[in-house]
Amino acid sequence: MSAAVEVTLLGVGSSGGSPALGCSCPTCVSDDPRNRRTRASAVIRAGGQTFLIDTGPDLRQQALRENLLHLDAVLYTHPHADHLNGIDDLRAWCWLQKAALPVFGNRLMLTHIRERFPYTLFAPNQYWDKPVLQLHEVEHEPFEFNGVTVVPIPLLHGKWPILGFRIGNVAYLTDVSDIPDASLPLLEGLDVLLLDCLRNQPHPTHLSVDQALAAAAQIGARQTVLIHMTHELEYHALSARLPTTVVVGYDGMTLVSERADHG
Repeated sequence: MSAAVEVTLLGVGSSGGSPALGCSCPTCVSDDPRNRRTRASAVIRAGGQTFLIDTGPDLRQQALRENLLHLDAVLYTHPHADHLNGIDDLRAWCWLQKAALPVFGNRLMLTHIRERFPYTLFAPNQYWDKPVLQLHEVEHEPFEFNGVTVVPIPLLHGKWPILGFRIGNVAYLTDVSDIPDASLPLLEGLDVLLLDCLRNQPHPTHLSVDQALAAAAQIGARQTVLIHMTHELEYHALSARLPTTVVVGYDGMTLVSERADHG
């Protein structure tokens, strides 16, 4: 596998996106594109493979913006609507590629797909009218996909067991309220950490700004990028509060890790 791992943030917004409907706060009235946030999702490219993380309701416009014409697999973190309900837009890649898309998630995730979107699992007679997906259950063990090692990171989102993902020295952790101690060794030696950071005040199922900064310091990645933010967090105001190793993510941001090995 090539040493380089590239991540593009398709969206860094929370479930409501920014601007929020009817809001006139500094973020929502800003003309800085870094304050315009679609729902959280990302693309990771490594070893010639392109992985999509989550399918939010803004997937189509994100893919058009980034000219995302090929996918090899989808990695799902959890089944909330802002991370799953754009699943129907996967049919575009099934049509372009004339093939089913492999999908990876934990048991909770795959159960939601089977119950809420059963039509995505039908045997194909054509590829243009619906997604054609192949589900693969993953929990705690790393797995290989076409020569690329993907490391699931067990996390908690409130009481829900969810997954983050690490590929090379890049890790994506969204919708996190707690990182179990057993998961911390899986996050050692990161170049880039994409980390949940919902708002200033504590929240029962997400990290706040202070909690995200504490987690970033504990993990010690070379660079931490804050994601999944509400409109309460204005780009420039938040940036001014951060240490040099932490930055505010924005839609379309691309980062590259060149190191092949952990550490």
